[in-house]
Amino acid sequence: MEHLEHIREAADYISKKINCKPELGIVLGTGLGNIAEQIQNSVVLDYDEIPHFAKSTVKFHSGKLICGELENKSVLVMQGRFHFYEGYPMRQITLPVRVMFELGIRTLV
Repeated sequence: MEHLEHIREAADYISKKINCKPELGIVLGTGLGNIAEQIQNSVVLDYDEIPHFAKSTVKFHSGKLICGELENKSVLVMQGRFHFYEGYPMRQITLPVRVMFELGIRTLV
């Protein structure tokens, strides 16, 4: 039950901060961070400010959630992610994808 509350709290926080209803979720991996620069009309949130999001400790993972438009699609992009080898439990690692679903995203890349 606690995990479901965390998902809802994070989704609620994000929905109040962003200026769009994202239809596509994108998780950027190593070397793909520059895609975030192509997002127009963007709102950028640091993972640190989103309730229950972990902090990425990998050097080249920015730790930002970006909402905006990419190729005429409303997107929510994870620029950087967190990993099991960083010491986070799977429940916390998968939280952002579950939050995307809570926000109405049904397509994930």
